[in-house]
Amino acid sequence: MSVLRITKHGEEVLKKPSKPFDFGAMKKDLPALLRDMWATMYAARGVGLAAPQIGLNVRVAVIDVRPDDKPQRLTLINPEILSKEGELQEEEGCLSIPGLYAPVKRSARVRIRAMDQHGRSYEVAGQGLLARAFQHEIDHLDGKLFIDRLPLGDRLKVSRLIKDLRARWA
Repeated sequence: MSVLRITKHGEEVLKKPSKPFDFGAMKKDLPALLRDMWATMYAARGVGLAAPQIGLNVRVAVIDVRPDDKPQRLTLINPEILSKEGELQEEEGCLSIPGLYAPVKRSARVRIRAMDQHGRSYEVAGQGLLARAFQHEIDHLDGKLFIDRLPLGDRLKVSRLIKDLRARWA
């Protein structure tokens, strides 16, 4: 189990849509990948991590929003959003843009379909923080960052802040 380097804003892998994860061809590598992703996410004190954030262009993400302060580990392989309801605007951050937080509009309730670590398809609904995490990590797999969802004026302000933050990331 290794804590891996998290890619930062401006790195190419974060802007590319990820390729589907070929479970049959890659299943022998999956346990080690997931162990490293969990270790990296927890070390960074995150609630989710997508493969592009560790430099891999595949549709794999992990989420643990710790409801009631208890682990609820979800592995998302080739996830897709099936439905969205409602709207919430809450502050959001990202491990790939450390130190930056901004209010982002997201759906309040989301239903997704994904495969688990054993290759079994499942569906799950989430609301609140879990819904936000699903959308945030799937955005990563689609080559988007949370700042891409901000209104233009806010994106311009954020771009100046990111320039200042980069000095701390080194």
